[in-house]
Amino acid sequence: MYERHGQPLLSRRLFVRRVVRSLAAGALIITVSLSVGMLGYHWLENMRWIDAFANAAMILSGMGPLEPLKTDGGKLFAGLYAIYSGLAVILIAGVVFAPVVHRFLHRFHLEPDSRK
Repeated sequence: MYERHGQPLLSRRLFVRRVVRSLAAGALIITVSLSVGMLGYHWLENMRWIDAFANAAMILSGMGPLEPLKTDGGKLFAGLYAIYSGLAVILIAGVVFAPVVHRFLHRFHLEPDSRK
């Protein structure tokens, strides 16, 4: 997927395309994660869609729920969703920043000293 050690840097146009694809992948992960959270809150806690969105977005962003939960199923879901959300944030950051970090490392990679 990325260029190897001996290969030249990707052109700026192709690099921008790679970054846009990474941003799109990150947005897709956020959308799927938010949808799962909304469905869980809507079905298990009988929240309106707007309230389910707000609670799922707050959990996914690490802020915590807005409303107290009423059902045991909702509480179990919220706990599991919070654990998943913490891991999803790490995954999203990795997907979004990978092209930039790779380009930086590839660009500034130091060749081994050939005099030894």
